[in-house]
Amino acid sequence: MGEDLASRLYGLAWRVTPRLPGPVAELVFDSVAAVMRWSGVGGVRQLRVNLAQVLGQAADSPAVTAAAARGVHSYLRYWREFFGLAGWSRDRIRDAVVFESLDRVAAARDAGRGVVLALPHSGNWDLAGAALVLSGHRFTTVAQRLRPERLYQRFVSHRAALGIEVLPADETRRTVTTLTRRLRAGEVVCLVADRDTSAAGIGVRFCGAPTTFPAGPAQLALRTGAALLPASLWYDGPRLRIRIHPEIVPGRDGATRARVEAMTQELADVFTGAVRRHPHDWHVLQPVWPAPAHQG
Repeated sequence: MGEDLASRLYGLAWRVTPRLPGPVAELVFDSVAAVMRWSGVGGVRQLRVNLAQVLGQAADSPAVTAAAARGVHSYLRYWREFFGLAGWSRDRIRDAVVFESLDRVAAARDAGRGVVLALPHSGNWDLAGAALVLSGHRFTTVAQRLRPERLYQRFVSHRAALGIEVLPADETRRTVTTLTRRLRAGEVVCLVADRDTSAAGIGVRFCGAPTTFPAGPAQLALRTGAALLPASLWYDGPRLRIRIHPEIVPGRDGATRARVEAMTQELADVFTGAVRRHPHDWHVLQPVWPAPAHQG
């Protein structure tokens, strides 16, 4: 898809979706999901490969086929909610989200610590972010810079309207400096952390196979003394559920690199359990493992 076409389609979705009655918006996005399932476009084939690894079965198995079918509709639900959020009231956002153990975030902040919330690409992280802000925890996050620039800025503005500060991933020094400052001030940083897009990731085992995860969550927590709290997200009927897991506590001994590696593997273990419990709500349509593998 060309940059200009993508920008126009996103712009159309932003304009139209908030104005559609709920059932109509659901029908439109479910129809798009059905086309994606039928044609295999938009990363659907890769989604099947990824879910094969998650479930430990062949990509053409009935279990993977069913999970991928549900997964495409869950993925389009994310986009329907994302584009519609501009028209949602605060009460509607609150009613759409159920937190489990959110007090772990409050407890760390009450103790004067920052919080690194690390989460996979599951459920709806933008809706989760909007609800987190309404619960009293404004936060900063990082996003890949899109092209064209005006499309990226539209995403940034959309999230800023929800109370979310977005920093660009490609301005590494400035972004890391800002995140460090926020955490040392006792604030919250949210990072999607189940797919490494750099050349400096940490080797982990995730869903039974080797891959790499970004080092950032563990590094930031070690550098600033912030609490590293994994979060998992999934759809539960009309609501989004968000579970805040216990803190990943760094080991006291060893080199910094080894401590970061151990913390990142613990994060991968939490994500493995979360993704395997709700595989159809894990929205990763890009390669995760170095080569297709379905023996978990």
